[in-house]
Amino acid sequence: MKRSIYIFSDGELKRKENTLYLKTGEKNKYIPVENTSEIFILGEVTINKRLLEFLTENGIILHFFNYYGYYVGSFYPREHLNSGYMILKQAEHYLDHQKRLSLAKRFVEGAVENIKKVLNYYLNRGKALQRYIEKINTLCGSLYKCESTDELMAIEGNIREQYYHAFDIILDNEHFVFEERSRRPPKNRLNALISFANSLLYTVCLSEIYHTHLDPRIGFLHVTNFRRFTLNLDVAEIFKPIIVDRCLFNLINKKIIKTHHFEKKLNGIVLNDRGKQLVIEEMEEKLKSTIKHRTLGRHISYRRLIRLELYKIQKHLIGEEEYKPFIASW
Repeated sequence: MKRSIYIFSDGELKRKENTLYLKTGEKNKYIPVENTSEIFILGEVTINKRLLEFLTENGIILHFFNYYGYYVGSFYPREHLNSGYMILKQAEHYLDHQKRLSLAKRFVEGAVENIKKVLNYYLNRGKALQRYIEKINTLCGSLYKCESTDELMAIEGNIREQYYHAFDIILDNEHFVFEERSRRPPKNRLNALISFANSLLYTVCLSEIYHTHLDPRIGFLHVTNFRRFTLNLDVAEIFKPIIVDRCLFNLINKKIIKTHHFEKKLNGIVLNDRGKQLVIEEMEEKLKSTIKHRTLGRHISYRRLIRLELYKIQKHLIGEEEYKPFIASW
């Protein structure tokens, strides 16, 4: 099975003897190309055109993060599975107001239902979350009345704000409090964790899109523009509560991540290298873990679950089967 590679050290990544070679000041090593699906670069790494050509030949994506852990961008190799027909269908659904709105509502529906699953999970374990669940249920009543994606995203944002405030009850940890959502830079430790882990999920979704006929530049909930991929952001909304947030709860509640894994930078708080490694390890374990799929009747990994979600979107776009988002059943 192919795996993700994470590079924290500074150095040079290049093609050598028909495989990948990482040269650093401390330790040099070969990276088997046949076992690599994607590479996350978190250090200062030099690359060249010859390497990019080699990565394209092997369908390996590069994801870049800066020193502070902010996602910078990706090298997305030439689309080997892209379908002109599928791109036209994506564009058709994006340009048709009702088709786009209908699909966008499905993404929000999946996100909100999984948010409620997480809250009910902890409610059943004695956490006083009833008022947050009630507020979210009230907000949900407005979702299907939305007449634009802007209105839809505003309500989804209000729901997520209530959800994030519930983290303080779930975690009950004075060192990790929500306060308010803050980004670039995050203003506290919990926001730093949320931002970094969300970025990891966005890149995982982007990598999975690469192995489908879909074009990541055409999303439906998030506005498609000239600057970035958007379909991966749409799909990630569904999985944030059950992948990212459960990982963060585990890291904090089991005291795996601690206050010394953070540092003050850019008038905010960011994870240090060891903190990033701990989040990555937890996310990798979660993505490899399996659940029983209700339809398939067998166990599949969370990463595979993301791929299946993309296949469902493809079927919706070509009119084969109406898209219904994945909703956790625990």
